[in-house]
Amino acid sequence: MVGVRELALLAMLVVVVVGQGAITTTGTNFTLSGDNVSYLFHVDSKSGDLVSDHFGGPSTDFTPPAYISPNGWNDQLANYRREFPDVGRSDFRLPAIHIQHADGDTVSAFLYESHKIVQGKPSLPGLPATYGNESDVTTLIVHLYDNVTEVSAALSYSIFPAYNAIARSFAITNNGTEDLVIERAASFSTDFPNLDLNMIEVHGDWAHEFNRVTRKIDYGETTFRSTEGYSSHLHNPFFALVSPTTTETTGEAWGFNLVWTGSFSATAERFSNGYVRVLFGLNPLHTNIRVQPGETFQSPEAVAIYSTEGVGGMSRSFHDLYRNHLSRSQYTHQTRPILLNSWEGLGFDINQTSLFSLAGESEALGVQLFVNDDGWFGVEYPRDNDTMGLGDWTPNPAKFPDGLAPYVAQINNYTILNSTQPLKFGIWVEPEMVNPNSTLYHEHPDWVLHAGKYSRSLTRNQLVLNVSMPEVQEFIINFVSNILDSANIDYVKWDNNRGMHELAHPSDDYNYVLGLYRVIDNLTTKYPDVLWEGCASGGGRFDAGLLHYWPQHWTSDNTDASNRVTIQLGTSLVYPPSAMACHISAIPNGLTHRNISIEYRGHVAMMCGSFGLELNPSELSAEESAAIPGIMADAERVNPIVISGDFYRLALPDNSNWPGAQFVSQNGSQSIVFAFQQLYMVKPAAPPLRLQGLDPQARYANDYDNATYSGATYMNVGINVAWQQGDYQSQLITLTKI
Repeated sequence: MVGVRELALLAMLVVVVVGQGAITTTGTNFTLSGDNVSYLFHVDSKSGDLVSDHFGGPSTDFTPPAYISPNGWNDQLANYRREFPDVGRSDFRLPAIHIQHADGDTVSAFLYESHKIVQGKPSLPGLPATYGNESDVTTLIVHLYDNVTEVSAALSYSIFPAYNAIARSFAITNNGTEDLVIERAASFSTDFPNLDLNMIEVHGDWAHEFNRVTRKIDYGETTFRSTEGYSSHLHNPFFALVSPTTTETTGEAWGFNLVWTGSFSATAERFSNGYVRVLFGLNPLHTNIRVQPGETFQSPEAVAIYSTEGVGGMSRSFHDLYRNHLSRSQYTHQTRPILLNSWEGLGFDINQTSLFSLAGESEALGVQLFVNDDGWFGVEYPRDNDTMGLGDWTPNPAKFPDGLAPYVAQINNYTILNSTQPLKFGIWVEPEMVNPNSTLYHEHPDWVLHAGKYSRSLTRNQLVLNVSMPEVQEFIINFVSNILDSANIDYVKWDNNRGMHELAHPSDDYNYVLGLYRVIDNLTTKYPDVLWEGCASGGGRFDAGLLHYWPQHWTSDNTDASNRVTIQLGTSLVYPPSAMACHISAIPNGLTHRNISIEYRGHVAMMCGSFGLELNPSELSAEESAAIPGIMADAERVNPIVISGDFYRLALPDNSNWPGAQFVSQNGSQSIVFAFQQLYMVKPAAPPLRLQGLDPQARYANDYDNATYSGATYMNVGINVAWQQGDYQSQLITLTKI
């Protein structure tokens, strides 16, 4: 019988060029080519290992690796640039795959067996992932085998040439007769040469999401992770590697994003030879996944994008890829209705009377969607505060004596200002959570995440339902379906207000997230006409996994407009502004107590795909009430460009007192510029705001100084905004190509 190593040798001897366009193979040399990227790797003829050759600008040649002295302890595979590193066999670096076999051994040897090229992209069973047809994406599947343990691996490489993007995942199949355990699983793994690199990632906390931080990739591990059970506020499953000279507009940038909602780990490890290993996948603390004979473990997908146009170019590629080939909602490319959410206006103090009054005020402003937030449910344990009622999804009869249907019908009787269109209705739910003070918990205390007799840690007075349990999944599907079937509901805000604590087994998180995806896939498929918005105390689960199902996410519970500039620009590093939900709230702000003009608050909020109000209109000042119609008209006008246009970060609040951002429409005919002054400065003068993304030869009229300039002038000279005295000022400037 011929072994896999012999097969690899035979394949190397027969040099045949296979494939066309995006993926070509010459023997067992593999080349993935995009419009401005190449990804090259090959099978080592001696070891049968997969060896990384190049990930960067266009190249079709396989060149010899750097010379590394073989002396010392680090020899053999320790000096290879590897594509799928396993444990042991002379490589001391962190592995992409770590398996405990049935006999307790943890060494593996995954060697090349075969490969095939697929036009298009196969889906991943039970997991969110990018998608596309044969004109969008091509996939290479490389099969590896461990002869000792009878475990096989299938590595999937999908390239989207137009976006310079590569999506990777792998599957492990247990072909043996006993269980094995996955201890570590990095969906994306590759080794860079000895390059000088920095890591950009985003960190934060509740109300402080997506703050950018840059670290040098030095010797050892540069790493971050989430252990919250979800992608989390503290970190997000995204990072970029950049050259030290890379800027927002120029230089090399490699962006990495995990399409996953659970705990994760991201690492760049520089070894003694200078090579940099990138690993991105599940958090090993929350892995330990058992695979029985005949079963297959499927890793989540990771997406990598290469840009020579700086960090901004990387971001725009992510935005376009995700709008066109990740988010599957029918609303992804549609303008969103202007909404008013009841939470900051009324809190828990709601009933039909107060909500009808709020809806009437919303109608008068021109609001198109009225959202009933928390506090509407609970019978035995009425949801009058956050200590009770979660899990009991029956309308509170004291607040809604006739149930939801007549109440929602009355909301629909209001009409959108200056039209005959009915006011739409939306509702808030938190399906994955339960209060101990609830009928559900008293009936099913075993349905929550818990570890034996250990105490159950409360956060926000609630516990987490174990969504890995089929009966919990069916409960959520049924009650959400019953709510949507009971009344004319156009929008659902799906919240989640705590992380996981008592995980009895490390794999509980992985199984929970798979269960969550099953639930959401079922409901979004069943109710495609509902506009779904994700929320996790703000941006605690703003990730690509949920973006696959939901077109938008509540960006942060912090609605302070000044803070939101930082949060929204940080979020835009990887996620499109079209996926952000942003609202104008009342002043003084509930968190910061800062007073910021209604114009500034409006301009910050309309930089997002979903624009709305989070206040009680009756409490607006006369000045604010007078300004609202114009702000809402501007929001409607710019929303189509926010939804589908290219986004440019012109100046960051971390670096400038005068941050700015810009959208350019798909056809290039219009551009929307948002300019801000944080604090009034007597001196120095504000720098000119240099625009991006325009046609340098074309001429554009602007509505700021009513002048016409060339695209080159706007980009090289810029616009000088005449800022007046006073903090927190803003300008909305529209450019029109003539």
